[in-house]
Amino acid sequence: MNFVFISPNFPESYRWFCIRLRENGVNVLGVGDARYEELHPDLRAALTEYYKVDSLADYDQMVRALGHFTGEYGKLDWVESNNEFWLELDAALRTDFNITTGLKSDEIVKYKSKSLMKEYFKAAGVPAARFLKLTTLEAALAFTAETGYPVVVKPDSGVGATATYKLSSDDEVRDFFRTLPAEPYLMEEFVPGVVTTYDGVCNSRGEVLFAASHISPDSIMDMVNEGVPCCYYVDRQIPPEVEKAGRAVLKAFDAKRRFFHLEFFRLTADKAGLGRAGDIVALEVNMRPAGGFTPDMLNYSQSVDVYQIWADMVAFDECRHTYEGERSYCVYTGRRDGVHYAISTDELLVRYREQVRLYTRMPDALSGAMGNQVAIACFDTEEEVRDFVRTAFAQG
Repeated sequence: MNFVFISPNFPESYRWFCIRLRENGVNVLGVGDARYEELHPDLRAALTEYYKVDSLADYDQMVRALGHFTGEYGKLDWVESNNEFWLELDAALRTDFNITTGLKSDEIVKYKSKSLMKEYFKAAGVPAARFLKLTTLEAALAFTAETGYPVVVKPDSGVGATATYKLSSDDEVRDFFRTLPAEPYLMEEFVPGVVTTYDGVCNSRGEVLFAASHISPDSIMDMVNEGVPCCYYVDRQIPPEVEKAGRAVLKAFDAKRRFFHLEFFRLTADKAGLGRAGDIVALEVNMRPAGGFTPDMLNYSQSVDVYQIWADMVAFDECRHTYEGERSYCVYTGRRDGVHYAISTDELLVRYREQVRLYTRMPDALSGAMGNQVAIACFDTEEEVRDFVRTAFAQG
């Protein structure tokens, strides 16, 4: 099997996808814009060949790279980046090289358009926020008159909460329209809720091989735009209502052969047309792993190896490993440079030395939302999680 991994060096932990593929007997071919010497030694060992391009956004160079691999190794069986930013590139390459193990260009739109996602949520029987495709100020004001404030505006195609804003008055809507971006934007009713996810891997029949759930107590939008401290945690178990909604959405989208990251709101207050406090409301779908160090957090929390589970799906269309370790809550905290915290990082790590699983720095490209200084720890109870978060972010 010939597998082309796009940008295998970023994030750095993605080398484990390549390592596990290689261990499963897969011929792993990498394409990236980093110099070969800059790759992690373990990644270099996992790759049969690495093709450097000046830019992954230069499609002609990408075609030449895959053409070279085809000439050297024969028919290509997979192309994947597991990265939201390159999903359309992956799909275009699969289309042009007739690779059938993933989404092609005519299929990718349903996973990129946040407005189109609403149709699939409806088919899945999971409620979603009312929305308007932004065209005129008059239409936007009429929408807010119906839904009330606040409202949320976001790109129809985008990653997470990037370029997403909350508007709380007619004046703020007018101000937004004065600088309305050229790209298509949506306006949605505001949903009072906590983001909770359904993350995992499914095979060619859409069967879920592994799943877990993580929770963001604070607004992701505020983490991105306001510098609110970034924290979230992997739940010890998947709540049944999240499992039900997640599987229904996967079926509606006919998701196959993917790592998936589905986002929902759990309502924190009753919301007319959506449900009562505690109900699950659809937010958006992402057909790739959750960002940052979340795959590693899934491993720590669930005592699994998601890189291996995914590689088993690719090579064998099933999970060939059994995981029976203990489960725990795994929490992420991203402290920011320039903030004076009550205790130093060294003190934090000493105090929680038995619980901390990883301490590192977030790459600058992701630090705006995720913070700079990453500390990931595991606990038996949610109260211990809250205590760790309070301690990590207390300022003094």
